[in-house]
Amino acid sequence: MASNILTVDQIATDRVTQLANKYWAPHSAGKHVAYNPDIVEDIYMLELRGSNFSTRRIMMLEFSQYLENYLWPNFDPATASQAHVMSIIIMVNEKFRERVPAWTIFQENPKHFQGFFQKLMQIALDDSPFAYLPEQASTIIFLNHCFNGLEVDVIREQVQRLVSLPTWICLQEGRREQELENNPRWKKYWKAFLKKDSKVPAEDKEKLDFERRFLKRLIEKFLGILEKIPQKGRIDEATLHYCERFLELLVDLEALLPTRRFFNTVLDDSHLVVKCSLSALNQRPEGELFTQLLEMLKFYTCFEINDETGDPLTDRDMMELHYGRITSLQRAAFVKFPDLRRFALSNVASVDTRETLVRHFEPLSAEVLYDIAAFLKLVPPRDKIETDDISKLEKWMDKNFLLQLLVSRHEKRSSQLQALNEMPLYPTEEIIWNEALVPNEYFSGDACLALPKLHLQFLTLHDYLLRNFNLFRLETTYEIRQDIEDALSRLRPWVDEYKQVTFSGWSRMAQPIINFAIVEVGKPNIGERQPSRVRADVSMVLNVRDVIKKEWEALRKHDPCFLITVRPTLGLDRQSDESIPFAKRYGVVAIRGCEIEGMLDQNGRVIEEGPEPKPELPGDMRSFRVWLDCNQYRVDMEKASAGGLDIYDTFNIIMRRRPKENNFKAVLETIRDLMNTDCVVPDWLHDIVLGYGNPGAAHYAEMPNEIPKLDFCDTFLDFKHLEASFPGYEIRTGKGGNEGLKPPFRLTFEEVLEKRKNPDCSTRGQKIINVDPYTPPNPGPYPFNKPKTNAVHFTPTQVEAIRSGMQPGLTLVVGPPGTGKTDVAVQIISNIYHNFPEQRTLIVTHSNMALNQLFEKIMALDVDERHLLRLGHGEEALETEKDFSRYGRVNYVLAKRLDLLQEVQRLQESLEVPGDVAYTCETAGYFYMQHVLARWQRFLSIVKPSSPRVVSVEDIANNFPFTVFFANAPQPLFKGKIYDEDMDIAEGCFRHIQKIFTQLEEFRAFEMLRSGLDRTRYLLVKEAKIIAMTCTHAALKRKELVELGFKYDNILMEEAAQILEIETFIPLLLQNPEDGYNRLKRWIMIGDHHQLPPVIKNMAFQKFSNMEQSLFTRFVKLGVPTVDLDAQGRARASISTLYNWRYKKLGNLDHVLRLPEYKMANAGFQFDYQLIDVADFNGVGESEPSPYFYQNLAEAEYVVAVFTYMRLLGYPASKISILTTYNGQKHLIRDIVETKCAKNPIIGSPHKIETVDKYQGQQNDYILLSLVKTRNIGHLRDVRRLVVAMSRGRLGLYVFARVDLFANCFELQPTFNRLLERPTVLHIFPDETYPTMRPLEAPFPRPPLVMPDMPAMAKFVYDFYARKVAAVKLAIESQKPNWFQPGIVQGYAPPKRAPQHPGVEYEEDEDKDKIVYIVNEVEMETQNVEQKMKSDES
Repeated sequence: MASNILTVDQIATDRVTQLANKYWAPHSAGKHVAYNPDIVEDIYMLELRGSNFSTRRIMMLEFSQYLENYLWPNFDPATASQAHVMSIIIMVNEKFRERVPAWTIFQENPKHFQGFFQKLMQIALDDSPFAYLPEQASTIIFLNHCFNGLEVDVIREQVQRLVSLPTWICLQEGRREQELENNPRWKKYWKAFLKKDSKVPAEDKEKLDFERRFLKRLIEKFLGILEKIPQKGRIDEATLHYCERFLELLVDLEALLPTRRFFNTVLDDSHLVVKCSLSALNQRPEGELFTQLLEMLKFYTCFEINDETGDPLTDRDMMELHYGRITSLQRAAFVKFPDLRRFALSNVASVDTRETLVRHFEPLSAEVLYDIAAFLKLVPPRDKIETDDISKLEKWMDKNFLLQLLVSRHEKRSSQLQALNEMPLYPTEEIIWNEALVPNEYFSGDACLALPKLHLQFLTLHDYLLRNFNLFRLETTYEIRQDIEDALSRLRPWVDEYKQVTFSGWSRMAQPIINFAIVEVGKPNIGERQPSRVRADVSMVLNVRDVIKKEWEALRKHDPCFLITVRPTLGLDRQSDESIPFAKRYGVVAIRGCEIEGMLDQNGRVIEEGPEPKPELPGDMRSFRVWLDCNQYRVDMEKASAGGLDIYDTFNIIMRRRPKENNFKAVLETIRDLMNTDCVVPDWLHDIVLGYGNPGAAHYAEMPNEIPKLDFCDTFLDFKHLEASFPGYEIRTGKGGNEGLKPPFRLTFEEVLEKRKNPDCSTRGQKIINVDPYTPPNPGPYPFNKPKTNAVHFTPTQVEAIRSGMQPGLTLVVGPPGTGKTDVAVQIISNIYHNFPEQRTLIVTHSNMALNQLFEKIMALDVDERHLLRLGHGEEALETEKDFSRYGRVNYVLAKRLDLLQEVQRLQESLEVPGDVAYTCETAGYFYMQHVLARWQRFLSIVKPSSPRVVSVEDIANNFPFTVFFANAPQPLFKGKIYDEDMDIAEGCFRHIQKIFTQLEEFRAFEMLRSGLDRTRYLLVKEAKIIAMTCTHAALKRKELVELGFKYDNILMEEAAQILEIETFIPLLLQNPEDGYNRLKRWIMIGDHHQLPPVIKNMAFQKFSNMEQSLFTRFVKLGVPTVDLDAQGRARASISTLYNWRYKKLGNLDHVLRLPEYKMANAGFQFDYQLIDVADFNGVGESEPSPYFYQNLAEAEYVVAVFTYMRLLGYPASKISILTTYNGQKHLIRDIVETKCAKNPIIGSPHKIETVDKYQGQQNDYILLSLVKTRNIGHLRDVRRLVVAMSRGRLGLYVFARVDLFANCFELQPTFNRLLERPTVLHIFPDETYPTMRPLEAPFPRPPLVMPDMPAMAKFVYDFYARKVAAVKLAIESQKPNWFQPGIVQGYAPPKRAPQHPGVEYEEDEDKDKIVYIVNEVEMETQNVEQKMKSDES
């Protein structure tokens, strides 16, 4: 790793930098020497090929913008050398390794890409003795990137020709005819292709033929290289790397339907899988990765999919295909080969295993086997083979090859689903430390891995779920490995003189086991081999602090734990030797997962969970009953019965994990359950999820059930707002014009009506909107009856997002920072609630914080709270006194029922009706029907008579039957002026009464359901209309929700770009289909793919497998239509320019330009944002005390000094946050703040000290940002992280970094060019105080004080602080007699926080810095100083 690190000094003095400055560096533009092709040749031979393609040299060239500014602008296919082509290939490959955009340069300038690609293919096929294999491997990697970049037009145009139907020209003739006969549609296309091909000129035909045969020739070249690998002896590293990369390419081609459709047959015809299986490399230990890749290739070549239609094949379909193949073989044997007569007459089930097929075919000669294969069109007939080529004939006549070819093609394959169902879900020691499956944290991206990838497209839903299942399982295994290694290194096990395992340390998360016993092994269920359940008791002594003991006692049902067996063979002195594998160092023998059933009481019974507190148990001995993995138990017992170790007698450690990270088993079970059921995704969504078809097919404008008339409720503030919201539309309001029109409005879209009349018309109708204003029904006479209304002035794009969300179909809303994503989401939910009251909406977010913010805003709109439900943990963080959890809602309903029944009783008394009608909801219902409704109808007959007679205004008040009941309403109840007005009041009063009885009718079920559990289930399934949960909760509780009959019609996802692909998909399937169809009508996804993706801890899964790709991001890449919010209202307009370039169009809302806080300068600073260059301190820039724990003392001290300066000027600490890009720096800054500031009442601590990643979704007025790195860019090169970092501050942003390093990064240039327009040394005005009234653009009367470096700023702040304290002391002395009257002034002691050392575990940092102790006012500052002086005197 260290060899790849480049320092700024090394970059500046490197030969590449000097060449870049001379020929292509952007900062030396205008001084460049003219293009010289010899320079490209020289760089390639010396820096690239000459260094054996050193990653360090490649990084240097790529970072210098060699590709963007020199290679591609000067590329000409007619004159370009091989070195030029290879240089482009290697630079693009490096961009993919670094995970930065690679195709942009070709999209912007695609002119010569076709010529470049032709040259690439020629180099890839070069099989001359002079071909350099590392070069060849680079071409294979580049081709793989191309085939995985089909969403890019310029790439797709070239590569799709390599995998189209004409490539079948290279099939053997008999096989081609057979395949075409089986596919009549393709046969028709083939004939048309031949006809068209006959008219192509000869020179063009040669080029086309080269493209069509390219992959076939590439396969033949690969097989030639593979054959040269010997059974024994040294294997060239470049050869091994080429073979692995080639198999990776084939796996990726087979895993995408557009590439596998025709290529699968070409691959099968080449028999590559069989030849690889028989190769020497497959048998050698060096070929472990090759073997794993080959297994993946075998899996995908036989995947359950119809290559023609793309439809998934069921187990029955696969069985029929298998029977078809083997019966064809039997018929051929019966007719042509008498020696196989017995095989031909056997039933299929008796001859379709590998063993029986080998037994029947092995005695045959190679000639007979060849004839059988030729009859089946697997090999060409003998007369078609060139007999003069003896080596080729010998290859075809290889008996072992022919036998494996026939057997592998006709053997029965085990069911993938059965294998998956028998797979243990907990990782074992064999998987946890297998770095071929679970790579370590040092993955650089140079090598390939045998891991599934999350592409843009998937073969079937089964393929989609399986890839996500495997990746989620392996990512979880990596996290579990880290936890186990941490726990064992803390426990420090060793063997004493009595050969007993002893622990010289202790761990919070792990305890030694005193006793372990299996207590139950259930009989297997019918049709299964594993036990139905396995239970065990685990005992331990919790001789630890009470807080830790309570954590162990708080283990809940279904919490996973791990049972570990260690038998250390090394002494404690060698346990720290990193050169020895961890499992060997600590003697790890076995690891098995288990699931908590409950803690046992003194009588050995499980303590049931419930509202009652758990009983207090005496002593420190605690026992837990656990469930073991039944599949794993069966495997272990089979090994033990065969003479292996019975590991269940050996466990000596139990380890728990943090609850937030310990939901993996439930998620894996959910994914496996989905694969065992018929996943019914809505028809309008199915192809889009898999990545096929028209990406805009689910947009509301393409949906057949688009709704022409919608009630926008309180979306618009007035009519002018409505007009401004639909630019390009003609607004019609009817005869009366638009004068005095007030919301709410119902809108009718004429284009939708036109589409309904002419569904076959491809164009939209006229853009006309008919506006229908209406007055909502009077809800009642009380002030609380008045509905809450929206106060947000939505922009036209926000209104389009709201309209799209109300329509059926898929809505993607891209919300840049500060564009009001949450307000849009809440308005969509409210409008759906009012437009479709019978429908239910599910809200899903990534985090509890986002869910709570969304829920709090929903509660502020006109949504009846009895229809709101919040599931999962985190509900307690809602900033409201109301409880929206399941039990909280039940309690609300029961309390509301009592309140309503009291109202019924009051109504009864007002009507003087005898009896107890308010006893239950049922009796109240009878009372309504017999007495209330009858009186109302009688009243209507008087005031709205059927016969024409005059009704006076007084008649309404005189005959209104409920006047006494409404005596507590604002009086007078009736105005007595206008008939319509009083009649509206009367009807409003009756609506209020109606609502009472409607709610009681809904609550009636709660009287019949007696248990709290039944009531919560009823609430979830029937009563709630808006249900909110996190994506994790949805994955955990899917099975329970489906069993309860949970139903919903709409899904709204916030933070969609931060949710894992599989966790986004699972909420689609939280309900059973109805008549084979999914009832989902709308799916609204709101997020920002330009900000940070889901967090993946293992770099291999993040980079190689693309596991960080969210479904939202994949949809955007596929071209699904999006609504891009285009106006931000968070930051100053000047600050927003640092990141708005990343979006299509991002402007500013009016208040950002108008409000005083945005127009005033930042007190004490010349600029509202500034990049401050930070040099080394004592010769040190960044440091790395432990891997990836980066720190920069100079930047940390500078940031804290500026924070201190701001506090001395009067800035509230709550308005300042300190951010950094690395955990190590976060801990260092916290340590400095704790030492220098936190205990000082004048300064205190900032609102947050956090990493940029953890601060996503939050904001503050002033941000101090430390970028840490001084050697290389690090992960800030990911532009998404830059966008998050630049967009957190509202009024001020001050960035501390090594300017020379970041200024030259191509991806970051738009931001840093803007930052570099201002000085890179800090300019301050220490004479100002917060808040200042100086306008932002106004000149200051005196020049600013310039801080040249960090020591100067630190010295200035120290002196500045001393002057401030001296001034305060002077003020205190002058007022001392007034301050110390006994009992009048109370002392103020600022609370203290526990220190956060940089070395503490990252997980323990979460949310510990939320509480900020600050003193903002000068008066309080002086009081505290004076208080300290008084205590010193006494």
